[in-house]
Amino acid sequence: MDYSDYKRLLFERRDNGVLLVTINRPEKLNAADADMLREFTEVWADIQRDDQTRVVVITGAGKAFSAGGDMELDRQALGDFSKITSVMQEARELVSNILACDKAIISAINGVAVGAGLAVALLADISIIGEDVRLTDGHARIGLAAGDHATILWPLLCGIAKAKYYLMTGDFLDGREAERIGLVTKALPQDQVVPHAMEIADRLAIGPRFAIEWTKRSLNHWIRNAQPIFEASLALEMLTFFSPDAAEGFSAFLEKRSSTFD
Repeated sequence: MDYSDYKRLLFERRDNGVLLVTINRPEKLNAADADMLREFTEVWADIQRDDQTRVVVITGAGKAFSAGGDMELDRQALGDFSKITSVMQEARELVSNILACDKAIISAINGVAVGAGLAVALLADISIIGEDVRLTDGHARIGLAAGDHATILWPLLCGIAKAKYYLMTGDFLDGREAERIGLVTKALPQDQVVPHAMEIADRLAIGPRFAIEWTKRSLNHWIRNAQPIFEASLALEMLTFFSPDAAEGFSAFLEKRSSTFD
């Protein structure tokens, strides 16, 4: 498999069929622009076809995992039906393509994780996070309904009470709290995050391939069973792109002021 066409992701083959994928836009804290969003969506199908890869570890270059998306680009989509339908399709494919990849995926969450990057981090089969790393699903903070991965995944991981709290408030939580409530697999000191993820990857890579892959495939049906919830949340998120609250939320964020919602 040739990954040379990717612009925002770096690929390094390690021993035992482990593929290290690095989100590579460190000058912008790995914030997801249009190229990165497309690559986040497409890479999982390529990895599924990659016979040399048995396990994937994904992490971020520099100090962040992925610090959200391009807010100005998103603001330009407000009220634009054509752009919103494109965003919706891409968000749907990101989730479905990760779920369809039978290779084990481990996220080494080495820094802040927001937006599409957070979806990748939490949809991974095993998630290792730095104890002081902050993450949030901040849709509600900018006037958008929580969509993409959150409404199907967070209740399964941390329960409906915690999911409602964090998705409705948009509050940040750190790695320690994320582990405590079950949102991630493990929280470790920062310098241990990537090495421990690679250690787990090696263990899985030398293990029984089909037993591991098919266990993952079966467990992912818990998430697939929530497909109607996902479709509803995604549609409602896109609908809020046409709301005055979203216009105010995006403007306030970009102008670095408090939002004033009606």
